[in-house]
Amino acid sequence: MVRFDDLQLFVRTAALGSFSRAAREVDLLPGQVAAAIARLERELDLRLFVRTTRSLRLTAEGAQYLPYAQEGLAALREGQARVQGEAAELAGTLQVAAPSDLGRNVLLPWLTAFRRAHPRLQLHLQLSDQVADVFRDPVDIAFRLGRFDNASYVALPLLAGNRRVLVASGAYLQAHPVPDSLDALKDHACLLYQLGGRTHDRWSFEQDGRRSVVPVRGALLCDDADVVRRWAVAGEGIAYKSWLDVGDDVRAGRLEVLLDGQGESLPLNLVCPHRKQFSPAVRQLHGFLGERLTPLLQGLPTAR
Repeated sequence: MVRFDDLQLFVRTAALGSFSRAAREVDLLPGQVAAAIARLERELDLRLFVRTTRSLRLTAEGAQYLPYAQEGLAALREGQARVQGEAAELAGTLQVAAPSDLGRNVLLPWLTAFRRAHPRLQLHLQLSDQVADVFRDPVDIAFRLGRFDNASYVALPLLAGNRRVLVASGAYLQAHPVPDSLDALKDHACLLYQLGGRTHDRWSFEQDGRRSVVPVRGALLCDDADVVRRWAVAGEGIAYKSWLDVGDDVRAGRLEVLLDGQGESLPLNLVCPHRKQFSPAVRQLHGFLGERLTPLLQGLPTAR
């Protein structure tokens, strides 16, 4: 009989391409994962992986079997959730990925409070500016800013009205002319963000239903989005940031919004690969955060 745990280890090993990485996720030894895969292969009478000293890859039969294993695990989880019902006490592990600055500065206290309200729930939080791959990374749900074209994602909207805005500190604006148009940005020190080796030095705006792209430049560049915000507060230049990241600074007077809040839409969603992964924990987290996020739009200028 196929064991549930063996099936889970097969799916994670296929995603990660390594017995060792799969073992680290569940606090096992690589040999224990290899033994589980071997046991599954005996039950199925199939060779699932081709093993060499340097690589591990699915066989043709393994690749063919993988989607059935994924669907089977999803069906079992959904069945458990339906039997238990929404009122059941949340338990198990919820793996969440979020952008580092949003996660650290906005979501962290709420995620902590949600976990505290459900003592049997373990929360694994991954903070990174790298966009989480919900198909391969060990996450159940990810916070995603912006629109995405991949139709295979399933999204739970959290804050549709969020958008990017241009901000600078009063100290910077006292030393430099206030920009009166997007074209004027070329004469300013713009604070640049880098992700995956790519510098975001072409800022996109939505004006009267049209999209325009403005090339910018500056002497300060960082791959940590929160550092860009800190530089703006310190008076080092103009930043183009999500309102969720800078709203508190604007309300406190540390930053000022420029050009009447011109910017591009940047909705916040919870995303996962399949609707069947919307467990009771995910659905309750969505409702919990939705109530708390909406007030954060206070002070955001009306889009032009």
